[in-house]
Amino acid sequence: MGRSFKSIPVIAACMLTVIFAVLCLTVFAMLTLSTQKADQRLSDASAQAVKNYYAADSKAEKVLSDIRNGITDESVTEKNGVYSYACQIDDTQSLEVEISKNGDKYEILKWQAVSTTQWNADQTLNVYKGK
Repeated sequence: MGRSFKSIPVIAACMLTVIFAVLCLTVFAMLTLSTQKADQRLSDASAQAVKNYYAADSKAEKVLSDIRNGITDESVTEKNGVYSYACQIDDTQSLEVEISKNGDKYEILKWQAVSTTQWNADQTLNVYKGK
């Protein structure tokens, strides 16, 4: 005895449901994988930025120590007791430092990461002008 024809639509519906579920799981797995890769790239870029900043900060501290010991190189400028220098963080930022000397005391006036790239404002404004 064979199957009845009434059970075939039920089997087909179950197969379609299983195929749809597998397809959905595959799509979700691919989305999860692409999100993880994007997060990994962001984490790597963030870690590199922090590493670059602290390398520049360490170099700036070394220059400050040299200034306190009376040693200055060509990167340090002095004007009216204010020493200024910059340490490159990366190709778009530098750490700018200004130190004031009053007798034996040194005061940090500026210790700031600044952009070294030229900012170009977008002068275009697309406004609807009608027909």
